[in-house]
Amino acid sequence: QVQLVESGGGLVQAGGSLRLSCAASGITFSFSAMGWHRQAPGKQRELVAIITSGGTTNYADSVKGRFTISRDNAKNTVYLQMNSLKPEDTAVYYCNAVRHGLAPYDYWGQGTQVTVSS
Repeated sequence: QVQLVESGGGLVQAGGSLRLSCAASGITFSFSAMGWHRQAPGKQRELVAIITSGGTTNYADSVKGRFTISRDNAKNTVYLQMNSLKPEDTAVYYCNAVRHGLAPYDYWGQGTQVTVSS
């Protein structure tokens, strides 16, 4: 029932931009904190950015000033605008939905590949 579907990944040259989207269904989207994580080959999955249900954002130090997370509750969609991309940003990017409280959950999408060439 619950689905998080990422889109917008692809191949881009260093210095370029991409915008990732994550469309959610089967959850009360407005109650969810939404995040983006990434996983490069041979590495652990790491947090990239998060936006709370109240709109507060936080970013990994490695992407501050370059990436922006946003949400559109009317569309049940969270975005990650990625600018000034670097080869080290190459990874599979995953969408995450979390709710804390009486009915908690933690859901993940299947991921979208981002490849930054030098």
